[in-house]
Amino acid sequence: MSAWVNAVDRLWTPWRYDFIKGSSGEKPDGSSDCIFCSLRDARDDASVYVLHRAHHNYIVLNLYPYISGHLLIVPYEHTSELDAASDETTAELIRLAKQCQSVLREVYRPHGFNLGMNLGRSAGAGVAEHIHLHIMPRWTGDGNFMTTVAETRVIPEDLATTYGKLRGQF
Repeated sequence: MSAWVNAVDRLWTPWRYDFIKGSSGEKPDGSSDCIFCSLRDARDDASVYVLHRAHHNYIVLNLYPYISGHLLIVPYEHTSELDAASDETTAELIRLAKQCQSVLREVYRPHGFNLGMNLGRSAGAGVAEHIHLHIMPRWTGDGNFMTTVAETRVIPEDLATTYGKLRGQF
């Protein structure tokens, strides 16, 4: 591979360092906190982009979205395994996924949706210790050249704008 190609296949993103540093769940002082439990216990939903709180789960914007409107449905219950979560939690999680799909369809008019969970670090979970469901609106052609050629995602909307569009919908 030429030096020119190597020079353009890197994108400096220092803002992602906090995500990488925190992915193990360990803080610089050696203590360990779960980001999803911290969000669960937050007092100001707007400051942490929590859109809705139900009885067993909450809906929050993904701070590192793959696409505008990328939501997470997170149980209050701290568990790393779907089969360990209570039936009430998982039933509500699916009801909220259906609600998220309806809201995202109304607000963003996507052509389709991705829903998924990565259980365990080897399965791609960025936060392996606390299950969560991703739901993303998708559009035909949204895998543009930046993603396919440059392995870089282009997000056309900041989190505050996304939050403003979705907050009143739940």
